[in-house]
Amino acid sequence: MARKSGLRLRAVAFWLLVWQLGAMALAAAYPHGGLLLASPLASLWRLGELAVTAAFWRAVAWSACRILGGFLLSCLTAAALAALAARYPLAEELLAPPTAAVKATPVASFIILALVWLDSRRLPVFIAFLMVFPTVYLNLLEGIRQTDGRLLEMARVFHVPPVRQLWGIYLPQVLPYFRSAASLGLGLCWKAGIAAEVIGLPAGSMGERLYTAKIYFQTPDLFAWTAAVVAVSAVFERLFLKLVDAVAGKAAA
Repeated sequence: MARKSGLRLRAVAFWLLVWQLGAMALAAAYPHGGLLLASPLASLWRLGELAVTAAFWRAVAWSACRILGGFLLSCLTAAALAALAARYPLAEELLAPPTAAVKATPVASFIILALVWLDSRRLPVFIAFLMVFPTVYLNLLEGIRQTDGRLLEMARVFHVPPVRQLWGIYLPQVLPYFRSAASLGLGLCWKAGIAAEVIGLPAGSMGERLYTAKIYFQTPDLFAWTAAVVAVSAVFERLFLKLVDAVAGKAAA
């Protein structure tokens, strides 16, 4: 584990050095080279300046509430529809075309179409919901199908209540599938949600700040806000997966 961590740190240090050298080369070659590529030090310094302002945390909270709200809503909807599809083949058949369409259609197309129906403040919720749904739905459906039939038969023979079947049989076997889907879905919902904000420009969002930085050639701000999006996404992913692992541990106990 220590060796792997060392390799990762060296790799990160290498690419940071490449970034720094690239920024220095552009700054030396062009009078305004810093507008093309901000250095990692300049970006980090700007992130530190932003992080001590209330406006920064309001933007983070605004985006997080809507994007993660769309993610959680998608998980709940996917779980309900996966259970329905596993029980009724007709439901699975009817859900297959829209699920395939969402998987195949570029996110930008959905964002532009959704702007016709929704205002920009609701757009990140809808896009995060839509992009996460196929991954969670298909993984949960597969997890339900892979549930041990012998355990279910034994539960029926001994008249185990449905709630205890859900907690003691389905949950331990479905949670690994859900964890895998959630790990992928959390990254996907942030990418799609921020893209929706950049296009829809809801006031006070992280996506709006990214767009503003690009319009005014505030390159350090652009890199700083990008780093903030990555950091917030990673923190929420780790916290959510720890919660799923805790539930899995209780279900298996």
